[in-house]
Amino acid sequence: MSLEQAYAFYEVLMSDKTIYEQYLINCRRRGLLGSYHWDKTKIVNFASSLGYKFSEYELTQVWFESQPIVSHRLSVVSH
Repeated sequence: MSLEQAYAFYEVLMSDKTIYEQYLINCRRRGLLGSYHWDKTKIVNFASSLGYKFSEYELTQVWFESQPIVSHRLSVVSH
């Protein structure tokens, strides 16, 4: 399990529309009043089905880190 795997997974999500659409369908659950909530277990399992291995704890670290995910491997374009 690795933070690098979690970052790589999100880089793929941002660059592959088909995978992102599957992520939307498979990794969220509907809440009250039509809101949606991300299900960490579903996200970890979905990523695993694509060959990425990381824990829910590592996923949370990626979500709440202060730097943008893309900064780890890609250049961030400033306007």
